Amino acid sequence: MAVYTQVPAEALAAFLERYDVGTLLAAKGIAEGVENSNYLVDTTGADGKGARFILTLYEKRVDVADLPFFFALLDHLGERGCLVPRFIHDREGQTLQTLCGRPACLIEFLSGVSVTQPTPAQARSTGAALGQLHRAAEDFAGTRPNALGLEGWHRLADACGDGFDQIAPGLGARVREELAFLDAHWPAQLDHCVIHADLFPDNVLMRGDEVGGLIDFYFSCTDIRAYDVAITHGAWCFSPDGAEFHADVAAGLMAGYVEAHGLTAAEYAALPILARGAALRFLLTRAYDWINTPPTALVTRKDPLAYLRRLEAYTAGSPEAMFGPRA
Repeated sequence: MAVYTQVPAEALAAFLERYDVGTLLAAKGIAEGVENSNYLVDTTGADGKGARFILTLYEKRVDVADLPFFFALLDHLGERGCLVPRFIHDREGQTLQTLCGRPACLIEFLSGVSVTQPTPAQARSTGAALGQLHRAAEDFAGTRPNALGLEGWHRLADACGDGFDQIAPGLGARVREELAFLDAHWPAQLDHCVIHADLFPDNVLMRGDEVGGLIDFYFSCTDIRAYDVAITHGAWCFSPDGAEFHADVAAGLMAGYVEAHGLTAAEYAALPILARGAALRFLLTRAYDWINTPPTALVTRKDPLAYLRRLEAYTAGSPEAMFGPRA
């Protein structure tokens, strides 16, 4: 469920009059996503040939104060050729509006489909797109702290408390053990930039084997650049339940990234630790939601143990087996 705020057709038609996009033809709520209300909007287009957009209404979990950062970031990346959806400005140059009592934006529509079982070729294209994003972000002036960094993991673990062991016996002790390890070994000295921080397959639009767009930048923040590679590796290179590691997909992802951006020796050496941190981050957020979301809620809870399995794979596996040889 991703339509929390219903938008009447009359209100949407009046909203679109602020833009040079033509008049409303159709609008449909989008089921994917859990943070905001999203609609697919078709209009006649400014030239009468038709146009398509995404309308997003920001719900309570999104801090409106962060939106200018996202607007500026996507404008910056788009100007440098990255395949990202840019925000549409109205006739007065404004991006953020109010619709049905919610902050709202009209966003460029990018075509493509999100895959559930990525191929090595698709992973390679995604790695290259991530490398391009990191290159484009090098001269971006904006910054945003990562609320889900190492300090945030400790807060989440404290908030979960005894609930960990309701998910699986011994999970709380395993989380505390991993936090102690990461406190001692986290490679904070590595290069930082603005990262996507949530590049799962459902946030990449594919056109065959090629990337058609990277979407959903609402976790973007300033953090270790190679940490973004580690997050993407965990999201793309395992089966959804975390039980199977797909070495061929991992090889494709890493080859694409190295070709587009490259990894320093220090970044490559740190990947196992960064991947363990990424696995713990998603274990913790899933565990928090699992503990605090009623079973009857209209949101599908994601299994935290899928990321415990990833964590254990990264802990036991050699760097060469997980990330391939250093290029």
